[in-house]
Amino acid sequence: MNKRKTGAEYENAAAAWLETKGYRILEHNYRTRLGEIDLIAEEGEYLCFIEVKYRSGTGFGMPAEAVDRRKQQKILAVSKYYLTVKGYWNRSIRYDIVEILGNQIRVIRNCFGG
Repeated sequence: MNKRKTGAEYENAAAAWLETKGYRILEHNYRTRLGEIDLIAEEGEYLCFIEVKYRSGTGFGMPAEAVDRRKQQKILAVSKYYLTVKGYWNRSIRYDIVEILGNQIRVIRNCFGG
């Protein structure tokens, strides 16, 4: 299976799991020339920009460790564009990572920001 298809499957699984936790998914794979955000959702008062990371094991570290400074900067740039386009500057925002390790899923809330 190719990486894009595998990524899409785990992003869909993450979105479904987040919905069971009370998130409302607004966007899947929001893409601009600046980059891409896996999921954009609302949880309570927060507009959440969510990166989904999967690993089958910890041989290369925890999934969230793959969201390095460079990836964070891209997500921040895309989120600022999204906020501008949608006119959401008055929203409380948060940057989350959904970490999938094997068949375990967890959300790490507010894990970076600008």
